[in-house]
Amino acid sequence: MGLVPILRDMKVLVTGGAGFIGSTTCSALEDAGHTPIVLDSLVSGPEAFTRGRVFYHGDIADAALVRRIFAEHSDIAATLHFAARIVVTESVALPALYYRENVVGSLTLFETLLDLGQTRVIFSSSAAVYDSPADLRVDEQSPLKPLSPYARSKRMTEEMLEDLCAASQATASPMRAIALRYFNPVGADPQLRSGPYVADPTHILGRLMAAAQGRADGFTITGTDYATRDGSGLRDYIHIWDLAQAHVAALENFEGAFEAAARDGHGEVSFLPINVGSGNGVTVRELVTAFGEASPTPVTVREGPRRPGDSAGAHADTTRARDYLGWSARLTVAEAMQSAFAWEGVRGERFGSVAVVN
Repeated sequence: MGLVPILRDMKVLVTGGAGFIGSTTCSALEDAGHTPIVLDSLVSGPEAFTRGRVFYHGDIADAALVRRIFAEHSDIAATLHFAARIVVTESVALPALYYRENVVGSLTLFETLLDLGQTRVIFSSSAAVYDSPADLRVDEQSPLKPLSPYARSKRMTEEMLEDLCAASQATASPMRAIALRYFNPVGADPQLRSGPYVADPTHILGRLMAAAQGRADGFTITGTDYATRDGSGLRDYIHIWDLAQAHVAALENFEGAFEAAARDGHGEVSFLPINVGSGNGVTVRELVTAFGEASPTPVTVREGPRRPGDSAGAHADTTRARDYLGWSARLTVAEAMQSAFAWEGVRGERFGSVAVVN
């Protein structure tokens, strides 16, 4: 049996749609014929990424604003929830901020959606919720061990959403949710409509790019004593465009995903976690070597201690994404690097007079 029905030409609420992942997903939605309605506080995402789209400036915890959005767009068919703070080291220093904005804010959003009779949610989760198994490969049933307040905020939100969906099954408008557990997104939109924008990036490719351009004093491999093949952390790097396409697949195959889960022996579930990664493990050293080969300028590389909240890492078993959503990653890390270098060449003109977020 195929993945049916396929949902087409939908209007979708995208919280955090001015962010790197959210804005790139908005482009993928538009390319597929859907219409994103963006809600973003602009605390981190730049307003430039909302241009040409219906945009509401505000917070997900503002229930009155969310109600207004649905009143003005009563045909919204689903919510893609990206809005969150995402910096691991900041979460260690400011855990209350992460629990308040990521967890409590999401609770208010979900309660409002339930009150409005909304039945489809796709949640931006993280592979940081997993423990690091001996073989560093995880599927959706693998043990969980979120190590940072950021990772715990994602897991708490998953649990909260799962409970809310389960309780809603007895109502007139039962909600179901897919939680896409991301691995490590890299690169930029191949059409260069969006890309990394933070002046002091924390993700690895951004830090390497800053070092190559002289905006940072070299690159530090944080943690060299992990139980991996070369001592550095092992990650699953996924091209941002593949990640964006996974959201389109989750939206269009939403009903079919739950049908597939039932056929797979999971019963009539209302909450479905799905890994989104390349399925391949690459160590930090290996990625740094590949970046050095692609970079027109050399990068000074140092070694340093582990960062608080980091783990040895893992890579994805993406069987469920393939079988339930009809999705698999298609682009390579090398292509991600090419798009990242291309984005750096146009980033200034894409932002125009809008300042890059610090």
